[in-house]
Amino acid sequence: MNAVAPPRMAAVWCPDWPVTTARSEHGLAADEVVAVFTANRVVACSWTARQRGVARGLRRREAQGRCPELIVLARNEAAEARAFEPILAAIEAIAPGVEVNRPGLAAIGIKGPTRYFGGETAVLHALSRTIAEHTSDVLIGVADGAFAAEQAARRGNIVPAGQSSEFLSALPIETLDEPELVDLLKRLGIRTLGAFAALSATDVQARFGPAGAWAHRQAGGADARPIAGRRPPVEFEVGIEFEPPLDRVDSIAFSARGAIEEFVTDLADHGLACTCFELIAQTDQGEETVRRWRHAGVLTAVDITDRVRWQLEGWLSRRGEDPNAPSGPVNALRLTPIETVPTGVHQRALWGGDGTEDERAHRALARVQTLLGHGSVRTPVVSGGRGPAQRTQLIPWGDERPDDTVAARPWPGRLPAPAPSVIIDPPRPLEVLDRAGRMVIVTERGMIPAPPATFTANGSPSAVTAWAGPWPVDERWWDAEAHRQLVRLQMVDPVGRAFLVCFDVAAQAWFLEAIYD
Repeated sequence: MNAVAPPRMAAVWCPDWPVTTARSEHGLAADEVVAVFTANRVVACSWTARQRGVARGLRRREAQGRCPELIVLARNEAAEARAFEPILAAIEAIAPGVEVNRPGLAAIGIKGPTRYFGGETAVLHALSRTIAEHTSDVLIGVADGAFAAEQAARRGNIVPAGQSSEFLSALPIETLDEPELVDLLKRLGIRTLGAFAALSATDVQARFGPAGAWAHRQAGGADARPIAGRRPPVEFEVGIEFEPPLDRVDSIAFSARGAIEEFVTDLADHGLACTCFELIAQTDQGEETVRRWRHAGVLTAVDITDRVRWQLEGWLSRRGEDPNAPSGPVNALRLTPIETVPTGVHQRALWGGDGTEDERAHRALARVQTLLGHGSVRTPVVSGGRGPAQRTQLIPWGDERPDDTVAARPWPGRLPAPAPSVIIDPPRPLEVLDRAGRMVIVTERGMIPAPPATFTANGSPSAVTAWAGPWPVDERWWDAEAHRQLVRLQMVDPVGRAFLVCFDVAAQAWFLEAIYD
């Protein structure tokens, strides 16, 4: 199938929108050093915070370490949606059919407004004037396709028609919102979108799968929508009625949850996943709000529920402030899929499914962490070091994982593979004796004058049928408190069990460190 030329689009981007909303809620000045957090990670930060080294993705501890005066605020997505609603209404006054990616970022097709206003520049001037009534911190960009338009907006550019691929080619590979793919591409030496786009589409599909093929299309300036995207038939539309009508956003979202899951499941049963849907909400007085919501990947039930909340928060919060605001409670919702893709085009879960279970697990862990503290949920990761305890590290859930290159370093004195399966923490005291019944000693040169013959753990002696080593380790000799001088041995007992033991040179004592199972 031939590629469809991406449509000409204008993107409206409000930088650091979570910060703008949180700052307004707490009455903070524009020059305050602010960061907004979710699950102990920075999701947005002010310009003044970035000047002090704070960046998205940093864990809270590290962000505050870089900037002690940082004002820490929790994210409020409902408030972001409420604050963004007047801006969306202003955009709709210029062009209908606004596509909302998230609060703070929206896009419109510019072909129709261009004919009305007499050119793209005139459309941008009209957008700027109407949006300026609500916020002065906004950037607008124009390009071919939603992805290129978003990147143009982030840089305040108007990309000439047909030149989106050239515009994107010089951007860093981190521009793609696919952290795992970006990390892999960087390790392969691919640093820009242009270098990635230069690869064969067939090879990318074979090596990186559907997600890589999707990202490859974006990097090349093709429309972010996959070739297979199409408007699904009307039978996938879902109507939700509330009796009696509801006026609370949480009640509406809870009541609609089952229908939303059915909406996603019905599409999945036909081999489809939704990337853009239209939500219509109606009151018992006949008033309604219509909004289109787009997602970079595929929309799960959780994603759709969030967007229902955002739209209703923005719409219902205008009561008493806007004469066009709804006057009655909501009595109906209608979900219409606008664009779908085959379920394999942008698979989000490793073992199939749409990733909903992963999202629920993430939210549950974040909730536990919020209630019990930052270190209450921990994840095991492979780290750098010589001993087995050093190479297994527990980090708080959500914290940045150690760099893979650290674990892959040579680490002189590190034990050979395979690693022991049971780590004794803390190590248990042990007796290691030679044939004469004397404690086996290790010289300063790491030599063993008399080989081990028996060892005793917990009062039970056992013969040594085989042993390997020694592996001497002299760590942190420059730090008197942290200095350690150890010698490790592997020993096997008569029944074939293998043990890892170490000799502490300073304490002149043996310890059982791990067991090979």
